Amino acid sequence: MAHANFVHLRVNTAYSLSEGAIHIPDLMKQCQGFAMPAVAVTDTNNMFGALEFSEYAKNAGVQPIVGVSLAVANPYILPDRHGKQSAPDTLVLLAKNDVGYRNLMKIVSRAHLNADAHDQPQVDVEALKAHSQGIICLTGGVSGPVGHLLLDGQNDKAEKMLLDLAAIYRDCLYVEIQRHDMADEKSTEEGFLDLAFKHNIAIVATNQPYFIKRDMYEAHDALLCMADGAFVAQDDRRKVTPDHRFKSAEEMERLFANLPEAIANTLVIAERCAHKVEVIDPLLPIFTKGQGISESDLLRDQAEVGLRSRLDISDQITATDAKGRAEQEKPYWDRLKFEIDVIIQMGFPGYFLIVADFIKWSKNNDIPVGPGRGSGAGSVVAWALLITDLDPLRFSLLFERFLNPERVSMPDFDIDFCQDKRELVIKYVQNKYGHDHVAQIITFGKLQARAVVKACGRVMQQPYPVSDRLSKLIPNDPGNMMTLQEAINSEQRLRDEIRDDELTAAVIDRALKLEGLFAHSSTHAAGVVIGDRPLDELVPLYRDPKSD
Repeated sequence: MAHANFVHLRVNTAYSLSEGAIHIPDLMKQCQGFAMPAVAVTDTNNMFGALEFSEYAKNAGVQPIVGVSLAVANPYILPDRHGKQSAPDTLVLLAKNDVGYRNLMKIVSRAHLNADAHDQPQVDVEALKAHSQGIICLTGGVSGPVGHLLLDGQNDKAEKMLLDLAAIYRDCLYVEIQRHDMADEKSTEEGFLDLAFKHNIAIVATNQPYFIKRDMYEAHDALLCMADGAFVAQDDRRKVTPDHRFKSAEEMERLFANLPEAIANTLVIAERCAHKVEVIDPLLPIFTKGQGISESDLLRDQAEVGLRSRLDISDQITATDAKGRAEQEKPYWDRLKFEIDVIIQMGFPGYFLIVADFIKWSKNNDIPVGPGRGSGAGSVVAWALLITDLDPLRFSLLFERFLNPERVSMPDFDIDFCQDKRELVIKYVQNKYGHDHVAQIITFGKLQARAVVKACGRVMQQPYPVSDRLSKLIPNDPGNMMTLQEAINSEQRLRDEIRDDELTAAVIDRALKLEGLFAHSSTHAAGVVIGDRPLDELVPLYRDPKSD
């Protein structure tokens, strides 16, 4: 099947928080519609969407190119007279293969973990050098370090910067040329081309889509204002152009008709990249490492000791003679043996030991822990290990609802910890398994209906009482969130406001287009990941600037 002669290598999705306005499923549909065989997602300073992107691309028959637009300190820009360094520049890094993807994870994690709460995440050239294998580098256009120096008229330093990058990436470096009808691009293009031809470095044409179609431009402009605390009517603020949309190959070929090799090289780069992020099976630390005993044997030992302690004080065991006690206890011991055999067969003894360990530590350190909820309360082994405090046999709870060899999945204990002391449990886990093996889960805050109406009203300078009144016309049921369009369909007063006021109509139009985009990231209240190796070997890490 014929495919387009151009692929996009610099797409910002909704995971470029409060900057990109492209949902990944919509990106895949557009690639299919334009017959583009591949596409690169290069979100700003993060790889939040890498797995989702890879999965959707695989199902859409589009080759995913995983990348990042990364902030890099420019070594040739001196601090000002107050000692303040200029804002970092941008390089685009693309993973050629698994080695490159692992290096991207390392370098993105390093950018965030080494930044303090007030700094923008960034890396230096030395970090690029340390993690360059398997990566293709694009120079970043006018927002890159070479472009920055060309804009400042420092052509000699721009050449040195380009040669520094060439020494790191060799034939995997491309001089990036962009044409969004911006003055800075026009003033630097000749300088880029001169340097590329002088040093025999390949050029590549990129568009930088923040939204799919032209009719999204005004809404995206409002999104940038939300991020920057600005108003749409301001002139001195960050702006992009209507050309920052997902253009077709034909549009790009016409735009770069005098540089056909720059278009052709997008396909060359796509052909050089062959990596898809895969779902990782659970990788738990070995609980008994260095103890001279297997996890299976330790689980059996601890469960038997724990069940004996439970039965010795259980009011279910009423017999006073040894024979009577043995008869009453027999169902518990039979159930324990059955459960342990299933747990070991399914490969989860370590999981039980890990969970039991931090729950016992919590109870021993006066941190309130719930008695156990959900299907995990049906396990005698969990009861014996003090994970739960409910006797499953007394309440006729089924173990098979929790763990079943015919439905292999990770066991799931619903555990409640005291909110005030939860942080202590997390610190214990970090200290036990290693700080680089433990992380909390990220969450992404979406622009929901009420919030997006208020936000659009603010940046468009609608009087606050009006925006507030509009938002309150949208039903707010946390258990059944209504979309803005559903609210419009169901609420006559909202439709009347849109009909009768031009500014309200414009606010709602933008809000409808921005609803559901990611506005910010934060830390999940209690979701914790524990790995069997440093986590930056498995996932890119992010540091919440509002947290330690």
